[in-house]
Amino acid sequence: MKKYRLCRGWPLALLLLLVNGSIACGQSNRLGTIYFPTSGSSAAQPHFVRGVLFLHSFEYDSAAAEFRNAQHEDPNFAMAYWGEAMTYTHPVWDEQNLNAAKAALARLGPSAQVRRAKAKTAREAAYLNAVEILYGNGTKQHRDTVYSAAMQRLSAHYPSDVEARAFYALSLLGLNQGVRDVPTYLRAGKIAADIFSKYPDHPGAAHYLIHSYDDPAHAALGLKAARAYSKIAPGAAHAQHMTTHIFMALGMWDEVASQNEIASGHYHDMWRPGHYTMWLNYVYLQQGRYDEALHMLQTLRRGPAGAVRQNWTFKGQYLIDTDQWNGEVAKWDAGSQPTDPGDRGYWTFIQGYGAAKIGDQDGAAKELIELSRMNAAAGTKVDPIDAIHEMELKALIKLAQGSNDEAVSLMRAATAREDAMPFDFGPPVVTKPSHEMFGEILLQIKRPKEARDEFERALRLAPRRTRSMLGLARASSAMGDKAKARETYSTIQSIWHSADPAQKNLPELKASVQ
Repeated sequence: MKKYRLCRGWPLALLLLLVNGSIACGQSNRLGTIYFPTSGSSAAQPHFVRGVLFLHSFEYDSAAAEFRNAQHEDPNFAMAYWGEAMTYTHPVWDEQNLNAAKAALARLGPSAQVRRAKAKTAREAAYLNAVEILYGNGTKQHRDTVYSAAMQRLSAHYPSDVEARAFYALSLLGLNQGVRDVPTYLRAGKIAADIFSKYPDHPGAAHYLIHSYDDPAHAALGLKAARAYSKIAPGAAHAQHMTTHIFMALGMWDEVASQNEIASGHYHDMWRPGHYTMWLNYVYLQQGRYDEALHMLQTLRRGPAGAVRQNWTFKGQYLIDTDQWNGEVAKWDAGSQPTDPGDRGYWTFIQGYGAAKIGDQDGAAKELIELSRMNAAAGTKVDPIDAIHEMELKALIKLAQGSNDEAVSLMRAATAREDAMPFDFGPPVVTKPSHEMFGEILLQIKRPKEARDEFERALRLAPRRTRSMLGLARASSAMGDKAKARETYSTIQSIWHSADPAQKNLPELKASVQ
C-alpha cells in the first residue's frame, strides 16, 4: 500500500519519486500522510494527494492550486476537478462559493452526466456524484444534508476508503450551518477518532476530531489529537492554530500562545491582522502579558489598511480584559467606524461600557440609545450577542443610579440569554461574558455568595479565564472562604508566570501567599 507524505515547495521531479517509493519530509514542511489511490496519471497523482492534504488542513488556496496542477498534468482526471470543487465549501465555517465550485466542475464537462462519465472507476464516480449533490439544486442547508447522506453511503460501500470516512465526518460538522449540535459533533468525533487511532499521521482525522470536541465539556477527548496535529502537519499554518481550539477550551494558555505565535506569522515586528492574531492577543491578556498585547495593538495601528478593523476589535478586547478605561488605549482614536451591523453593535457596546466604567453616565446613556435603536431595527433578527450587550449596558446604568434590583434583574435575563446560545469555540463570543459581569455587579452590591456562583458558571464556559478567576477569588475572600481564595489566587499566579510586573505585584495576589 503506497502512502504519500508530501511537503510544501518540493519540485515536481522530486514529487514524482513518490509514485514508486517514499521520501522523508523535512519536519517543518510535512503535511501528514494519507492513502488515496485514484486513476490519475503518475504526473498528476502527487499533486492530487498534496491537494487533499492541504484540504484536510483547510489550506484552501494551496489545495486549489495543487488540484489545478493535477488538472494540467491530466486534463481528464475527474478527481482533480472534484478536489478543486471541494475547496470552495468550508463546512465548519458555514461558507460556500457555489459559483466558483460550479465553474471548476464545468471545466471537466458541461453537465453532471458528462462529468460522471469521465470518472474511470465506480468509486470515483461516487465521489463525483457526491460533489454534484453538494453543488446541485436547493438551499445550502438542503444540499449539505443530502451531500452528507451521499458521503455516508460512499463510506459504507467502500469501507476501506479512509478518505471517504474522513470527508463524511467533516460533512457532519457542517450539517447545522456552522452551529454546534453536540450529538452530531460527537458522531463526527467518533468517526475521526477511529481513523486517528489507526492512522495517527492522518491530518484530517486529527483536525476533525479536534473540531468535534473543542468545547469545555468534551475538550479532554481531543487533547491527544491536539498535541499531535501540529507535528502531523507543521507545513500548514492552520494546523498550528487548530490545536489551540482544544488548549483554549481547557485554559492551557501557554500552549495557546506558543501555537498561535507560529500560526499568526510574526514578521519583522509587524503583526499580520487576522484570526490567529486575535486569539493570540486574547491569550496574552489572559496571561497578564498586557505589554505584549499593547505592543501588538501598536504595530497593527501602524499596519496596512486591512488592519483598520483590527484597531477597534483588538482595542475593545484589550479594554474589556484589562479594565484600563483611563489608560493609553482608551484614548486612541479607533479609526473608521465599523459598517457591518454586528460590528457596529459591538463597538457601540464597548464605547458605552467604557463610559459607564469611568462614571460618564450621559455617555453611557447615549450609546445605550444607539444600541437599542439598532436592535429594535433588527426586530426578530436581532443578534443575540447585541441583545445581551444591550441588557448589560442597561444594568450598568441602573447600578449607577442605585437601582440594584433592576440591575440584577437585567443581568439574570442577560445570563439566561447567553446560556441559551449554542457554544461557539474560541474566546467568549459575548464581549463581556454575562456571568462574569453579573458576578462583578453582585460583588459590588455585597452579595458574594451569589457572585461566586456566577463566576463559577463563567469558568465552566471559559475555563481559567483570569478575570473570572479574579472575581471568584475576591468573592470567596468576601465570604470568608480563605482556602478557596488562596487556591484560586495560586492558580492565577501560575497562569501569570510570565505576566507584567504590575500584574504579578497585585496586592491581593501578594497577600494571598503570605
